[in-house]
Amino acid sequence: MKQDIILAGVGGQGILSIATVIGSAALEQGLHLKQAEVHGMSQRGGDVQSNLRLSSNPIHSDLIPRGAADLVVSLEPMEALRYIPWLSKEGWIITNTVPFVNIPDYPEMDKVMGELNKLPHVIAIDVDAIAKEVESPRSANMVLLGATAAVLDILDPDKLRDGIRRIFGRKGEAIVEANIKAFDAGLASAKK
Repeated sequence: MKQDIILAGVGGQGILSIATVIGSAALEQGLHLKQAEVHGMSQRGGDVQSNLRLSSNPIHSDLIPRGAADLVVSLEPMEALRYIPWLSKEGWIITNTVPFVNIPDYPEMDKVMGELNKLPHVIAIDVDAIAKEVESPRSANMVLLGATAAVLDILDPDKLRDGIRRIFGRKGEAIVEANIKAFDAGLASAKK
């Protein structure tokens, strides 16, 4: 069993935290893991992207070939569009619907979502609003991770919750519980 995941977003959104939680959960579950990250101009609102390859067998490359990603997970809808060429025909897009407008000619959201909705497997949710609903606005990335867990066949959601505990544990129990609550809200939303 294997799953290839591209995580995408803009600097500061928490993409690398998602990658760290998934990686931690994968290792705890005894899976093989390869990861490659591109930070770009992340501190200036630029593209942040991570390739995560998870498998029950050894993995020989850390980069996902075009047309082979099982999941493109994005905290920014236009960044989801950027990585469509890497998505397999049966792959899933899991994306936030709220743009991070960091360029003057950002396209209209109707057009961005129209392109995404042409794909057969899309989970598009307002992770920012869900994070606010669960009183944890800084945990939008964990909402997205929860939504991803709905189609992340290789990892058990409980292992992801354990990964959240390990990664955020040093910040205190309140932060851990807020992130798990956000994760659970995202998972519930994606299952609707």
